Amino acid sequence: MLTIFAAADTTEAAVPIHAVHDDGLEATLAALGGGADAWAAASGFKAEAGALLLVPGADGSLRAVLFGLGRADDPARAPLLFGRLATLPKALYRLATFAGDLPLALLGFALGSYRFSRYLKTREDGPRLVMPAGVDAREIDALARAVYLVRDLVNTPANDLGPEEIAAAVRALADRHGADYDEIVGDDLLSRGFPLVHAVGAASTRAPRLATFTWGDEADPKITLVGKGVAFDTGGLNIKPDNSMLLMKKDMGGAANVLGLAQLIMEAGLRVRLRVVVPAVENSIAGNAFRPGDVFTSRKGLTVEIGNTDAEGRLILADALAFADDEAPALIVDMATLTGAARVALGPDLPPVYTHDDKLAGDLAAAGLAVGDPVWRMPLWPPYDKLLASKIADVNHISSGGFAGSITAALFLARFVGKATAWLHADVFAWVPADKPGQPVGGEAQVIRALYEVLKARYPR
Repeated sequence: MLTIFAAADTTEAAVPIHAVHDDGLEATLAALGGGADAWAAASGFKAEAGALLLVPGADGSLRAVLFGLGRADDPARAPLLFGRLATLPKALYRLATFAGDLPLALLGFALGSYRFSRYLKTREDGPRLVMPAGVDAREIDALARAVYLVRDLVNTPANDLGPEEIAAAVRALADRHGADYDEIVGDDLLSRGFPLVHAVGAASTRAPRLATFTWGDEADPKITLVGKGVAFDTGGLNIKPDNSMLLMKKDMGGAANVLGLAQLIMEAGLRVRLRVVVPAVENSIAGNAFRPGDVFTSRKGLTVEIGNTDAEGRLILADALAFADDEAPALIVDMATLTGAARVALGPDLPPVYTHDDKLAGDLAAAGLAVGDPVWRMPLWPPYDKLLASKIADVNHISSGGFAGSITAALFLARFVGKATAWLHADVFAWVPADKPGQPVGGEAQVIRALYEVLKARYPR
C-alpha cells in the first residue's frame, strides 16, 4: 500500500477530519464544542468546497480538521475534491465524519499526494491518512499507482524518455506480469510492415520502434490497447512555433495511459487476452524527414498522402491499428494526444471519445461520471469523410479545411480498423494546466479509470 496510507488498525494517534456540507456545519461545530464555533466564525470558515480549517485544542495542538464540501447538490464540485487534504500539515489523519463515495475520496487524497520528484534533491513528507476498515484498500492502491505511472512517464522530459525508453517502460511492465514481449526497431519496421511508423521516426537520431506484448489466456476475449508514443514532436518540416513545442514531451501521453490501464487489467487478473501496442518515435527534422506531399503505403495497403508533418500521431497509429486489427479482437482501444481541435471543443478536462458501439459509449460515459473520470462521446460523422480526399492517393491524412479536426482525425483512424468487434478512440490531453484538487499541474491519466470500470464489469476475474 502507498506510504501515504496507514492501516486501519494502526495504534498511532490520528487527527480527526470532519468533512461537512455547508448546511451541516452548524451541527458539526456544536458536536465539536470547545469553542470550535467561535474559531470557525473568526476564521470565516463556511464549508465551501475544498476549504480547510485547522481547529486547535486548548494546549495549541491540532485537535481536528474541518473540510468543506460545499452544497450537497453542487454539480460543479471537483470529483477528486479530497485531494485538497494532501495540503494539510505533516501528521496522521482519519476521516471521522463523512457521507459520500468513500473510495473516491480516498483515491482523491492519494492522487493529490502525488509529486514528481525525479529531478528534485529533497522532498518533504506530507500528511498520511488512515485507510478505513471495510474499503477495498488494494483497489484504491492499484488505481493510484496506475495514475502515478502515467504521470511519471508524461512528466519525464524527452532527453530522458525517448523512443527507446518508452519501449523499455513497455517491456518493464510486460516482464513484471510474465507477458510475451516483442520489439521492432529501425529499418526492421519496413521489413515487418510498419512503413508509417518508420517514416515518422526516420529523421531522429533515436531509432523509431514498435513495442508490443501479449498477456493472459489465449482462450479469453481479446482486448487490444494501442497508445501513441511520440517522445517529442517538433512538428517535423511543418515545424511548430516555440510556444506550441513547450509541452511536446507529453505527446506520448497516449502510450502512458495505455500502460496505466494495462497495469490495472493485469494486476486485477481480468479474464482477457490482452495485447498492448505502442509505436514509439520522435518527430524530428533532418534531411531524411518525411515531407508534405509525400505518399506512403500503409500496413493495411492504403496509400496515404502527407498533408502536414505535424499530424504525425495518426500515421503511427494507422499502422499500429492495422496490426491490432489483424487478429480481430473483441475490442481495440487507442489513446492519443492527437488534436488541438479536441481541446478547443471540450477543453483540457473532458476527453472526446469515438466509437460506433452505442453500448460501449453509454457504459463508458456512466462509468466516467461514477468514478470522476469523465468522457464525452463525439460523432464519427460520415459526411466529413470526404474532407480526407486525396487526388493522388487513397486518402490524405489531414482534412482539407480547418473544421472538425478531432472528428476527421478519428475518421482517418477508423479506416484502419475493420475486423475488430468494437473500436474506441480517445483523444486525450494527458495534462493538467492548472492545479485542481487531486490533480497537480503536469501529466495526467485520462479515461483509464472509466475504461477499467467497464472492463472490470465485462470481464471479471
